[in-house]
Amino acid sequence: MSTIKEIAKHANVSIGTVSNVVNKRAAVSPKRRERVMAAIRDLDYHPNQVARSLKTKQTRMLGMVVSDITNPFFPQMVRGAEDAALKHNYLLISFNTDDHIDREKHVISVLRNRRVDGLLLVVAASNGDFVHIRETQKSGLPIVCMDRLPDGIEVDSIAVDNLAGTRSCIEHLIAMGHKKIAFITGPMNLQTASERLLGYRQAMEQASLTPNPDLIRVGDFHVEAGYRMGREILAGSTRPTAIFVASNTLALGALRALSELGLRCPEDVAVAMFDDFPFADVFRPQLTAVAQPAYSIGYQGAELLIQRIEGSQKDPSPIRIRLKTELKIRESTARYRFSLP
Repeated sequence: MSTIKEIAKHANVSIGTVSNVVNKRAAVSPKRRERVMAAIRDLDYHPNQVARSLKTKQTRMLGMVVSDITNPFFPQMVRGAEDAALKHNYLLISFNTDDHIDREKHVISVLRNRRVDGLLLVVAASNGDFVHIRETQKSGLPIVCMDRLPDGIEVDSIAVDNLAGTRSCIEHLIAMGHKKIAFITGPMNLQTASERLLGYRQAMEQASLTPNPDLIRVGDFHVEAGYRMGREILAGSTRPTAIFVASNTLALGALRALSELGLRCPEDVAVAMFDDFPFADVFRPQLTAVAQPAYSIGYQGAELLIQRIEGSQKDPSPIRIRLKTELKIRESTARYRFSLP
């Protein structure tokens, strides 16, 4: 393996010049920089990051923990965080917890052992079991929570306005003539699920409509839960004219239930969802959605984390960034035209 001394000799420059080029610490003339870079390529030089981290006490690695990497929302978030990390010469390591709190604890422990410089976290569903997050904060490791926020913990965070996003879509359904609007969501111990349910209730009550408990279902954010809860509602005695589903994965399950029961969307039941799909235009009908800026959540989350690591963010109080959603009205929410029992 080549050394920095060999690079300096090959490029006919000082060891200090090579160090400045590799570490981007000081200005080096373009001509000398190119000679150093050519020597690095010729000798296949790779800096010893382990040795460097012992000296600087930084690994230039960020850990990212998400709850369900199979959900199309989260890969976009990871991509945004990765782009921001690379811009600042950090490496992003991502892990999936499958929404299991024990796995989240294990992954965070592994990342701490590997001495990552900071942590991006989408918390798993739990009953307020956040001791591991508090302990990580006490250790001095910077954390930015994204999308889902742990209740009762003062931490930097970036998410969307779930209430406003949900209200806008329910208001759209009501404007289309729907009054029997069902609602399917994830567990109430997640702030995303509880806020979206509250947004639904607020929009219904603002329109002087009383939410029907028989048309509200709470489960988890997986496809099978959407199918089960969607089938329960659609096969019940009070069939809705519209369904709002609080995530794209739940929506897939609800649409399967709709199809199996021989119902058409939007002719029989209108469907709208929170979250969008990267290729939403291939679905038929095209699905009305409350779109979250997933890439921006990841990108801005990583930017905030790096500011904490490098000390450019001086405010010691938790930074809370809330991004706007966008209601994308498509074919799945047609105007109500008929009467149901």
